[in-house]
This record gives sequence, C-alpha cells and structure tokens, in this order.
Amino acid sequence: MAGNPLTDPNWASDFTETIIETVDKVRDRTTKPIVMVARGLVFGLLGTFLGLMALVLLLVGISRGLINLLEWPLDHDSAVWVSHIVLGSLLCLVGAIFMVRRQSKEGI
Repeated sequence: MAGNPLTDPNWASDFTETIIETVDKVRDRTTKPIVMVARGLVFGLLGTFLGLMALVLLLVGISRGLINLLEWPLDHDSAVWVSHIVLGSLLCLVGAIFMVRRQSKEGI
C-alpha cells in the first residue's frame, strides 16, 4: 500500500520530494520574476546614471580641449566664449536634427 506510511519504506523520502517540488514551483512562479524585475531596474538605473555621467564628462572634455585648442590663436577669455559658442552651436544643430527626425517619424 503506497498510501500507508507504516508499510511503505520510501514514504518519508517521497513526501519530502513532493514538498521540495511544490516549494520550487511556487518559488519559480513568484520569487524569480520579482528578482528579475528588480535586477532589471537596478542595472537599468545604474546604466542610465553611468551613461549620463559619461556624457557629461565627454562634454566637459570636449569643451576643455576646444578651449586649449583655441588658446593658440586667441587669448584665454576669447577662447572660452568662442568655444562655448562653437559647442553650443553644435549641440543645437544635433538637437535640431533629432527634432526633424522625430517629426518625420510621428507621421508614420
């Protein structure tokens, strides 16, 4: 008799396996998706912050490099405002290009 624990020598191990399988199924359906979402949020936010930091450092480096490049023909004060105008114009141009591309994709 498989249902009688007194006559079945494997009853304890079978019952333990059943409990372990049930707990594993519940964990797979509840805990794993939550952990995956939490990891996605953490790594997504970390990537976003690191990307923004890299972008800011890149812009600062480009600005400093442009200032150093323009100090050869100009004095320091003139090199600073000329580099700001050049970098600002480039960023405005990039923004305008993205705005034109955004407008053309909305109609699709």
